[in-house]
Amino acid sequence: MKDEKPEKLRYGWTTGACAAAAAKSAVSALFGRGFIDPVTITLPKGQEPAFALATEEMSQDQATASIIKDAGDDPDVTHQARIIATVRRGKSGSGLVFKAGNGVGTVTREGLPLAVGEPAINPVPRDMIRSELEKVCRSARKAVDLEVTIGVENGEELAKYTMNGRLGIKGGLSILGTTGIVVPYSCAAWIASLHRGIDVAIAAGETHVIASTGSTSEKAANEIYNRPDHALLDMGDFAGGVLKYLKKHPVPKLTLAGGFAKITKLAQGHMDLHSGRSAVDFKWLAERLKDLDAPERLQKECLSANTAMQVLTLSMEHNLPLADKVAEIARTKALDISGEKSRIEVMIFSRSGALVGRSDD
Repeated sequence: MKDEKPEKLRYGWTTGACAAAAAKSAVSALFGRGFIDPVTITLPKGQEPAFALATEEMSQDQATASIIKDAGDDPDVTHQARIIATVRRGKSGSGLVFKAGNGVGTVTREGLPLAVGEPAINPVPRDMIRSELEKVCRSARKAVDLEVTIGVENGEELAKYTMNGRLGIKGGLSILGTTGIVVPYSCAAWIASLHRGIDVAIAAGETHVIASTGSTSEKAANEIYNRPDHALLDMGDFAGGVLKYLKKHPVPKLTLAGGFAKITKLAQGHMDLHSGRSAVDFKWLAERLKDLDAPERLQKECLSANTAMQVLTLSMEHNLPLADKVAEIARTKALDISGEKSRIEVMIFSRSGALVGRSDD
């Protein structure tokens, strides 16, 4: 029997695209033309998706429309969230004013592409909303003197599963999107959040940032350094996303903290440390043991090991500093990628949070 081809993953729509569509429909109703349903918008690259309204509400001086976000097959925290746009007329000459509704955060720290005090509606979604409202205003021969409030149902709770708190975005989610399209498993939003995290740390004058692969390594590293929350990056598997950004946006010092397996993959040159996208090379580890004058028997045991942790345990039983060796090689790789504009150290922690390997600073 022939192997079945894997089913193609469905693309989805960003919160910014949904907000633009809801706002366009609402302003049409505000001008007495009724809600547009379905409502079509033009994305930054020219695609023209149509969105069905979930709710619509009209009062004397404002109109509200909402759309249920479909993130496709991406495990997006805002998949199936209700994105709400309320539009009301502003004062003559006021132009377009954005406001944060329930579930959308407010910027409280410098370093983001929005001023402190602004609603966390990112620049590209703002441009998309502005473009769609201008179309309706031109058609209705109205000035674009409007107040647009964007909200996300249950957004404050959903924001707890994002990096918004560390970025200084308080009270809810950000309205995101650069293309309007969510590509399944691209993790673009996570990487973008890491970049914003570096920007915020730089703007705050932080001289030392910790980027960790997980909560255990972050907690252990910060017990040593006691850095503020906005100097901590939840890097996850995206070492490349952090290191490449440092090339043009360096910080004085970066500590990379993680478990032995993930740091080993970084030392081997992998930029994505996810288990499904990179693997530990046990032959490479055996060669590092050879560099440390390990017995041949131990080198052979390494080649037949099931996990990287098994190799680390064996090396520690023989008092061989394998984790230090791996950390130093990982540091060299990281410096190559970041352009050596930041001082970098690498720390390796066990699953219990014990420091088992460390590079030079």
